[in-house]
Amino acid sequence: MKLLEEVQLQIVTSLKGKDLLSLVNYSSEEVQQLIDLAIQLKTITKEGKCPKLLEGKTLAMIFEKNSTRTRISFEVGMHQLGGKGMYMNARDLQIGRGESVYDTAHVLSGYVDGIMIRANSHAMVKELAEHASIPVINGLTDISHPCQALADLETIKEVKGHFKGLKLAYIGDGNNVAHSLVVAAAHVGMDVVVAAPKGYEPSEQVMLKAATIAVQNGSTVSFTNDPIEAATDADVIYTDVWTSMGQEEESAKRLQDFEGFQISSELVAYAKPDYMFLHCLPAHREEEVATAVIDGENSYIFQQAENRLHAQKAVLVSVLG
Repeated sequence: MKLLEEVQLQIVTSLKGKDLLSLVNYSSEEVQQLIDLAIQLKTITKEGKCPKLLEGKTLAMIFEKNSTRTRISFEVGMHQLGGKGMYMNARDLQIGRGESVYDTAHVLSGYVDGIMIRANSHAMVKELAEHASIPVINGLTDISHPCQALADLETIKEVKGHFKGLKLAYIGDGNNVAHSLVVAAAHVGMDVVVAAPKGYEPSEQVMLKAATIAVQNGSTVSFTNDPIEAATDADVIYTDVWTSMGQEEESAKRLQDFEGFQISSELVAYAKPDYMFLHCLPAHREEEVATAVIDGENSYIFQQAENRLHAQKAVLVSVLG
């Protein structure tokens, strides 16, 4: 407790015991507080002062999809906070052999303190959270990727120092990453523009929800099919792969459909000179982004990847603490 008092961590106590399925379910104040806490946790961790706030706590980590950043960051995060993260491949669990989500939720609630799940179906994760008596954290679904968006915000805050007045351009597939990023940006008052080819637009429902949040924070949310329009005067340019896991059979068609949407040196020339380039990784170089951009001086992808660890620790100590 003495160490906790020394560092004066501002834990988001309103989130204790609360699921993280989508940032739509969090208030703008809670999102802002999580970002500030993540930056604080990063600082004290590098100073060797991270308190063991989750000592004795166990997080079940269920994976239906392969992972590098999600698995390692959650496991390391729990370790740094004094707890334990248990990796569970869904194929090795009874849920992978037909046990109901209802039964799995009740069984795990009796064993562990929280569940992080990286899943195919958002509906399944919602069902898991509905029946579990412990917090459920969305590590990725087909609809949402909130932990990634929190790390994105942390990176922008570290580099730019603020959010208000910034223009964020997401250029690419209107997927789960785009959904969470738009909502996150709206919560902190950034103007956000999504550019995607016809047929790859983000969910209209998510965009409407984000727009409502943005109005409350004095910012805007918009959509275009023109990547140049999105990139013009952007402070942050963000993209994701054009073909995600499970879409491999669509790869050839997607390469054709996304022609002109590559984050190239020519496209980023429309952005502000000090723009940031972000990518949630893994990246397909020379597809959705040119190597010259992703390895360029405006790229912050590895700082962004590291921040998955600290943003998730902010969630863990607030939700499980």
